[in-house]
Amino acid sequence: MAWRRLSGDGTAPAEETQLNRLARLLKPQSVALIGATDSSMWSLYTYQNLRAFSPDLPVYCVHPRHDVVHGQPAHRSIGAIGQPVDLAYVMVPTSEVIPVIGEAVSAGVRHAVVLTAGFAETGAEGRALEERLVALATEHDLVLLGPNGNGFINASDQLAPYGLPIAPPLHAGPLGIVLQSGGLASVVLHMAQTRHIGISHLVATGNEAMVTATDVLAYLVDDPGTAAIAAFLETIRDPGRFRAVAEAALGAGKPMVVLKVGRSAAGERAALAHTGALVGDRDVVRAALRHFGAVQVDSLEDLLVTAGLLAYNRAPLGRRLAAVTASGGACDLIADRATDEGIELPEFPAATTTGLTELLPAFSNPRNPLDVTGYVVVDPTISHRALEIVVEGAPGHYDTILYQATLPQSPPRDPSLTLNRLKAVKAAVERSPVPVVIQTVSSSDISPFARSVLDEVGLHATNGIEHGMTALGHAIDWHERRRRLMGRQATGTTVTRERVRLDGAGNGTLSEAAARELLASGGVPVVPARLATTADAAVAAALHLGFPVVLKVASPGVAHKTDVGGVAMDVRGPDEVARAFTSITASVRSALPRARVDGVLVSPMRRGGAELLVSVRRDLAWGPVLAVGLGGVWVEALNDTSLRLLPVGADQVEEALHELRGAALLRGGRNRPPVSVGRVAEVVVAIAAVAMSLGEELEALEVNPLWADGDDVEVLDALVVMR
Repeated sequence: MAWRRLSGDGTAPAEETQLNRLARLLKPQSVALIGATDSSMWSLYTYQNLRAFSPDLPVYCVHPRHDVVHGQPAHRSIGAIGQPVDLAYVMVPTSEVIPVIGEAVSAGVRHAVVLTAGFAETGAEGRALEERLVALATEHDLVLLGPNGNGFINASDQLAPYGLPIAPPLHAGPLGIVLQSGGLASVVLHMAQTRHIGISHLVATGNEAMVTATDVLAYLVDDPGTAAIAAFLETIRDPGRFRAVAEAALGAGKPMVVLKVGRSAAGERAALAHTGALVGDRDVVRAALRHFGAVQVDSLEDLLVTAGLLAYNRAPLGRRLAAVTASGGACDLIADRATDEGIELPEFPAATTTGLTELLPAFSNPRNPLDVTGYVVVDPTISHRALEIVVEGAPGHYDTILYQATLPQSPPRDPSLTLNRLKAVKAAVERSPVPVVIQTVSSSDISPFARSVLDEVGLHATNGIEHGMTALGHAIDWHERRRRLMGRQATGTTVTRERVRLDGAGNGTLSEAAARELLASGGVPVVPARLATTADAAVAAALHLGFPVVLKVASPGVAHKTDVGGVAMDVRGPDEVARAFTSITASVRSALPRARVDGVLVSPMRRGGAELLVSVRRDLAWGPVLAVGLGGVWVEALNDTSLRLLPVGADQVEEALHELRGAALLRGGRNRPPVSVGRVAEVVVAIAAVAMSLGEELEALEVNPLWADGDDVEVLDALVVMR
């Protein structure tokens, strides 16, 4: 743990855990605003938020020179309050933060939010100051949120020690939010309010000097009032712990929706491997998040709408969708977006079609997605009555129902009509054997009146077709992936580190012969080859293996053989083999005079089929990462790769292969047989297992190409780089 409470003498751990401490931080029994002043809007906003949402909470204003602040008596120091203080909210100048925290701990305060900036975000001097602050807090068992953070909102308990304005009401609900951005917190809160998404907690973590975003995520996973989590992340400070928290969320059935921003500087890579230039940090982070079951989005809108849908719709959603709308145009948009998201729109069963034909006007067309037509203006009940018919036909035909609700922007003349209509929708939702997702037509704000009716009825409406269908696709994908990931098993191999020979390169690069032996020992199929040290030996090898053949230089100092004239393809006769041997050795020695040349590898020429790249490199943060893609000479030109963190199973490799833009090449065509993706996946799993067996000393293992023709799969070339 990064921090925990110690017993009174500081020698032994007490039973109180981080989660308990965070629970107490986020639910203070009293608050002192240190540095409170009428001239600071931060101070005024924080005070107003506390008074508006928790009027009975003791709030003390502290200022060394003012007698009255925000209309109430002020105290010259925290020690002068004379009452227990549970949380210190600090907004004094940077130079005064450490002395003020010293006073707070002397007064028995154990929790603090530091709004003040000027710490690690400013450079070396600020980092040193922040380290002193953390040392002081740790010494005195103080849990500190920030610095350079606006605080938090605990909507479940109606507490908001938060330094920016919050418009009432503070709508409590099942979504927990953590943000590594203080300024965006108010924006996100406003978006949640106007989209009728209730929150349990919203925490802005600031500089994360002590409490990190991962700490808050762990708390939200454990919090019974949180059903789903939205996270805006600029960095992941402790990948190992983040992984544990993400896997705990998956196990608890709490979707974690992540908007990860920023492109970090490229980490350490194996420069000798092709994928060192293809796979960046951002790609690895995305692969890691997927590996742990997180839902990834690319906008704040999708962050809120997707997380809101998952928070309010807990039942598993499926890909067979029935949709009920009041607009032909909406049907077209839903059909297009469903295709984008891989969602099916099956035909209605015969009984449903018959029932809809009897209900709807003669000019309607009762098909899926359904347009109940503009007749809804004449008969407002026709929409929810159509929903009831679709619900009756659901078993065995569709897994999810989408119902588009028209919500008024202002109170109608007779509000009871809206209330009764939505009550009927609610009754249909409760009777439905499959989940029903309510969706608005546009992504405009849901009016206060509509929100009040939705609250009264107990419905949640997903915001708009565009973001709503994105959210629906993400939600379906999350439920499917969770089922797969919960059954995921690690793979292993019997290869051991002792069997790796780092022979002669001096830079950790194995010779191709050693790399081939390593892979073969792990059960990986490798194309036959013979090492020839003379032209005559090369001819003999070719005659044994059969023409045509490929000749490649055997040298641990040559990673990219074609760049130095070290490869001859489609060599068809003894004389050509002899000339190729001479040309290759001369070319390599000319280009790399200091390279050790062991000879030339001779192997059969493989024709047809597909060439793939399979690479494993060790990421400094996330460990071994597998990349699969189109291989051969097209690796860097096409940059078509899909990533997975190791270990992987064959199903995950197949999924990665199908994600490639060039996946159609694996399906064959034009008299070419399809590649057995299942067999390729088995071989890739074996390659990955060999890489895993090498432990942390592995820098990169790259197979390029992995040749596949029908069920035949072989490694044609391999590169292994050790640290």
